[in-house]
Amino acid sequence: MVTTTHPCNDPRSTASEGAAFDGVVRVSVEGYYGSGVLLQGGRAVLTAAHLFERGLDGVRVRFEVGGQVWTQTAREVLVHPEYDAEDNNRDLALVWLEGAAPVGAARHGLYREADEVGQVFTLAGYGLPGTGEEGAWEDYDGEPLRLQAGNRFDADVGVLVDAVGGSLAWAPEPGTQLIADFDNGASAHDASGILMGRYDQGLGPEEGMIAPGDSGGPALIGDRVAGIASYLASLSRHGVEPDVDGLANSSFGEVMAFQRVSREQEWIDRALRSRHPDAPTRPGEVEQAVTEGDDGTSLAWFLLEFTGVRETPDAWVSVDFETRDGTAEAGSDYLPVSGRLVLYPGEDHAAIPVEVVGDTRPEPDETFHLAVFNPEGGGFGPGVEELIATRTIVDEDGFWG
Repeated sequence: MVTTTHPCNDPRSTASEGAAFDGVVRVSVEGYYGSGVLLQGGRAVLTAAHLFERGLDGVRVRFEVGGQVWTQTAREVLVHPEYDAEDNNRDLALVWLEGAAPVGAARHGLYREADEVGQVFTLAGYGLPGTGEEGAWEDYDGEPLRLQAGNRFDADVGVLVDAVGGSLAWAPEPGTQLIADFDNGASAHDASGILMGRYDQGLGPEEGMIAPGDSGGPALIGDRVAGIASYLASLSRHGVEPDVDGLANSSFGEVMAFQRVSREQEWIDRALRSRHPDAPTRPGEVEQAVTEGDDGTSLAWFLLEFTGVRETPDAWVSVDFETRDGTAEAGSDYLPVSGRLVLYPGEDHAAIPVEVVGDTRPEPDETFHLAVFNPEGGGFGPGVEELIATRTIVDEDGFWG
């Protein structure tokens, strides 16, 4: 991750410690590496499809959590079926882990709103360090560093296509990507202003840019994944070039593109649901209790069903959800989740996994809850605003008294 005025080991740039970034991982394949982000449920990583153009064999995911390192081999990799390498469209892939991710690694939900443009986000990954003046340090030979920085989504890629037009060497599909530039505070290097008329001179020393190795890393709005790092470019318009050195090397005046997660949420959700063999599909399959285990996490499931009639066959139906403590405590007994569950056309049910944390401490059986609320496209019935289900965590570590 290239930063601006401070070195890569400055505390403002490092993302090596702390739960906020412990879900940002390094994805290695065929001697090449990129980045990725762990999703809720702790079994899958979202990353960029182009990492796997050399093949799918021996994919490994490296976690750095609390000063320790875990590496897992991928059980499966699913590349977006409409991935278009030539034009950088739908550059997304899901990596399923061979087991549960480390308990301390942050899990991230998806950013589902289409209001990303204009919002500040945090980008994180294992790309080459460097500075905005010099660009990425191509001769850096140290251990890959997990770094973070800020930026702002300046435009949908369709605005860039309309403004720059035929000078682009690729054809990105409008609506599918989010564009941000790398500002240094000078109008002469405000790429979004010069190229698209979206004037903004950046976040000062907090501003950052992707570099080689950041592909697949997340752009986070809050703790939600809004984008996946895909590519960068050095562009000009009417002979005016905002790039400080005219090279596509992650320096000031360049633009970067993130695949827009809100646009691809249906593919991500359906793909995740299809790869959970233990997920219940009808009420009789739902287990009301789950054994906690001795380490790692096991899954408790909540099933949501829609029994109404959609306004139109292609309408989405959704509810918001969140876990709540009973006698069990979030973070120690189970890993909390929240977000929005969407049922897409043709779907009438979906299951939400919640990770139960294993340990060897004798303790009583405990409970936690999942609340669902704010239904869209349907309702719970007259006067009902919220539904709550409860699960029991069964302790198997001996007598507690």
